[in-house]
Amino acid sequence: MKETISKKDVIVIGGPTASGKTGLSVELAKRVDGQIVSADSMQIYREMDIGTAKVTNAEMQGIKHYMIDIVNPNERYSVAEYKQDAEKAIDKIIQNNHIPIVVGGTGLYINSLIYNINFPELKFDKEYRDYLEELVKKEGLEKIYEKAKHIDEQACLKISPNDKKRILRILEIYHQTGKTKTELEKESREIPPKYNYKVFAINYEREKLYERINLRVDKMLENGLIQEVENIKYKYNEFPTAMQGLGYKEVVEYLENKCTYEEMSEKIKQESRRYAKRQITWFNGIKDLIWLNAEDGINKNIDIILEEINWKKN
Repeated sequence: MKETISKKDVIVIGGPTASGKTGLSVELAKRVDGQIVSADSMQIYREMDIGTAKVTNAEMQGIKHYMIDIVNPNERYSVAEYKQDAEKAIDKIIQNNHIPIVVGGTGLYINSLIYNINFPELKFDKEYRDYLEELVKKEGLEKIYEKAKHIDEQACLKISPNDKKRILRILEIYHQTGKTKTELEKESREIPPKYNYKVFAINYEREKLYERINLRVDKMLENGLIQEVENIKYKYNEFPTAMQGLGYKEVVEYLENKCTYEEMSEKIKQESRRYAKRQITWFNGIKDLIWLNAEDGINKNIDIILEEINWKKN
């Protein structure tokens, strides 16, 4: 006797970095005959495994994963492209009679799906990007962040003042469309999402989460993060997005002798903790989201998920 939920339902499991999303989602997928769609903006890159804490084949336990290893580190990949590709993956999972489970901590990716945000198709304007990059060099990223904040304060409050990639994106959207990113998102949300998203997120006691993050960073460095970055830098000529990722840009600074090993390690930990804090704030803003207590354990949290989605036996 097989248990099923509505084929139009899509389970979403979010939460801050190092909160245990992979373990929970794989066990849930095994329980409901599900397949997983990643919502992680760094795990899309091939060859970037250690610094992204990419799910391994062993961790997958035979569960099919989508949206992992789909672009090279020197390629650009937008949120609009993610939404399109992720929805194709969800459609495929449903057509194959499996349950789609979206898993990740990238708020922009998750919001693009659950709120049906249709980002404008912007062509890459190299001339304007070069202009912005030159501004960053001359005036510093802090001033460029303030410039973006003056244009779209709401969007800037959701990102780190050190997140150059997303700061420049806010400016590029306004430059090309004459509208702010926030305005465009608000307009697109008027159309209901394609699926009935059931959103959950894992909550960890803050100090314990920070301890897990610190240990994860230590393990990444022990497992060869520096060598991973060196290999990518050697193989590719440019990194329009990938090397701006958390953990990678700090290692690049170390390789360029801009900081010591100890300073690099501490900065990755510090920025990871700050990122986790922003993720928690982001998920708190999702209407009808259900928080799961990590300390309750995987099995209890799966039972909570199944109850919330009205899991029924046919």
